Amino acid sequence: MNLQKKIIKLLKVKPIIIAETEIHRRVEFLKQYLLQYYHLKSLIIAVSGGQDSTLTGKLCQQTIEEIRYQKKDIKYQCIALRLPYGVQKDEQDCQDAINFIKPDQIFNINIKSAVLSSQRSLKKSGIIISDYIRGNQKSRERMKIQYSIAAVKKGLVVGTWHASEAITGFFTKYGDNGTDINPIATLNKRQGRLLLEHLMCPKHLYLKEPTADLEDKHPQKADESVLGVTYQEIDDYLEGKNIHIDRKKIIEKLYLNTIHKRDIPNI
Repeated sequence: MNLQKKIIKLLKVKPIIIAETEIHRRVEFLKQYLLQYYHLKSLIIAVSGGQDSTLTGKLCQQTIEEIRYQKKDIKYQCIALRLPYGVQKDEQDCQDAINFIKPDQIFNINIKSAVLSSQRSLKKSGIIISDYIRGNQKSRERMKIQYSIAAVKKGLVVGTWHASEAITGFFTKYGDNGTDINPIATLNKRQGRLLLEHLMCPKHLYLKEPTADLEDKHPQKADESVLGVTYQEIDDYLEGKNIHIDRKKIIEKLYLNTIHKRDIPNI
C-alpha cells in the first residue's frame, strides 16, 4: 500500500459522498455522543465566519433541535461563541454565519487582552515570542475559553477541523484540534462545501478564501499561500486521484513533517 492510500485509509475520506446522507450521519453521530452523558446538555462551537465552523455549527444546531424534540427537554442547547482578537476584519461574515446557524445562545469574548497579557508575562521572563507563535497562542486561548464555558454550561466542545487540514497539519496543536468531538473530520474541503450548499448556506460563506487569520502582520493570509498547495489539489489527493508529482510531494512532506501533531501523547 503506497503512502497516499495509507493516508486516505487513516483519515477515512470517501471519494464520493451524498450530501444528505453525510449530514444525517453526522447529526446522528453528535446525538449519540452527547446523549451517552446524562449530565451534559449542550454543544459548544466557536464560530469564525469561515466554511468549517459554519458547517459544524449548523450540524450542532440541527442535532440539538432533534434531541429537544426527542427528549422534550428544552435544557439542551447549541451554544455559539464569537472569540475575536480585537476587531475581526470579516466580522460581517461571522454575523452572517451566526444568522445561518441560529444557535440557542451566543457569547462574545474578545481574547486580545488575555493573549497580550500572556505575551507580557513571557517577556518579563526573557521569552520573546514571534507573531507566528502569538498566532498559536490565540488558538489555544480560544480553546481554553471554550472549555471554561463548556464546564459552566455542561457541554461538549465541538471541533471544526477536517481531513484537508489534518493531512497537512494545518492546525494548532492543543488549540483548534483540542476538542471533545469532531463531526467533519473525515470530510475534505470541497465535501464540506457540498454539505453547506445542500443546507442552503449563503454562498459567500463557503466560497470565501480560506484563512486561519492568526498572524497580526499578515491578517487574512490565505491558507493556500502558507501551504504551498491548493485545497483542490489536497482534496484530489484525499479522493485517490492522480495529481502532479510535485504537488503530491508537497502534500506528503507536509503530512510526514506533522505526524507529531496528530499523534496522541506517548505514555
